[in-house]
Amino acid sequence: MNKTSIEWVKNPDGTQGYTWNPITGCLNGCEYCYARKLANTRLKERYLANKYGVAANERSQAEYYENRDNPFYPRFWEDRVDKMSMYTGVGKGIFTCDMSDLFGIGVPEQWTNQVLQAIKFNPRNRFYLLTKQPQNLIKFSPFPENCWVGVTVCNDKMLDVAVDKLEDTQAKVKYLSLEPLQEKLTLSLDYALYYSGVSWVIIGSQTKPTVYPKIEWAQEIVQACDKAGVKVFIKNNLAALARNIALYPNMKVGDIGWDAVRQELPE
Repeated sequence: MNKTSIEWVKNPDGTQGYTWNPITGCLNGCEYCYARKLANTRLKERYLANKYGVAANERSQAEYYENRDNPFYPRFWEDRVDKMSMYTGVGKGIFTCDMSDLFGIGVPEQWTNQVLQAIKFNPRNRFYLLTKQPQNLIKFSPFPENCWVGVTVCNDKMLDVAVDKLEDTQAKVKYLSLEPLQEKLTLSLDYALYYSGVSWVIIGSQTKPTVYPKIEWAQEIVQACDKAGVKVFIKNNLAALARNIALYPNMKVGDIGWDAVRQELPE
């Protein structure tokens, strides 16, 4: 595990949490993906050294040899799973597969099941799971009690699918990560939150390059969450919007510190 600066990844005591990557690489193909950039630069040699973690038996031999030289092709790190299975620490909040998608394209179900089994061995730690492929969640539902299960949503189309699939997913906490928020959400969000059982919404901008959502988009989401009784976590990368009272009701005139930012967690 590694300490993370992702601000919504919290230990149960509210301190900053951790990341854990038993699977790396992803075939979702998001153009703004930070993980792919890291895999092709700073982490390239480390990832390519794991040639035997590529899902060889899921593909043709030719495809296997072609893609084992791609550092961002899905790879399994069995030693990391084994270590988590034997982990005895408690009280951690652990974002699982921030350099991949546990339920993503090209990730064998066997890998996902092994990771979830290791999570079950750590019932006193909280594991954050986040996917862009919510149609795959039902295969692994119900999730262990210590899993918070989320879906990334950038637009109406993704929201519609997320709501539909989360409704049938059983997890202690279900959440939406609206990051990057790329367009105005026109669906009835308060109804969607109730319908899907979502109890937490994260809002953030695109980074590297930074692309901010319009402030009225974020305002409407916060208002819908308040109407539905859903907790809201506004990421620090929305600093440009931080002076808006509708988003930050506790902010006083002249405040510039992050102590005024609305960053709630579900109970």
